[in-house]
Amino acid sequence: MGFSVSGSAAIIFAAMFIAFGMWHSATTDGFERVTEAQQDHADDTLAERNTDIEIQSVTYSASTLTVEVTNNGTTALSMNATDVFVDNEYRTDWEGDARIDDAATESDLWLPAEKLTVTFSESTEPSRVKVVTEHGVGDQAEVV
Repeated sequence: MGFSVSGSAAIIFAAMFIAFGMWHSATTDGFERVTEAQQDHADDTLAERNTDIEIQSVTYSASTLTVEVTNNGTTALSMNATDVFVDNEYRTDWEGDARIDDAATESDLWLPAEKLTVTFSESTEPSRVKVVTEHGVGDQAEVV
């Protein structure tokens, strides 16, 4: 039992120490990722539950469709992340002409209790409008 037994035992101990260190850091990283994903999911669920919109009116007059939607929730919404569908047709580039509480806005924030007004030029009268927020919460209404 000379040097070879002591040397091999030291090498095995060092290898086990290194292997444990690699295993520990990998599992810790995995647990952190899972915990972070669970927290993100909880935050998204809370934001979804605190989101509520209601279409107040949808009117068509003289080739102009006007949609008025109120943010009844407690979450500030992004106009850029809000989608508008007219007769199941996705509409784009409406944010620039949108008004918040009947005033032009430079921000894309749509705060709680504010009314968003959007106008579109339409050659024919559509029958239905749907508005969907960034959290997947939406409302739809018939055109009157």
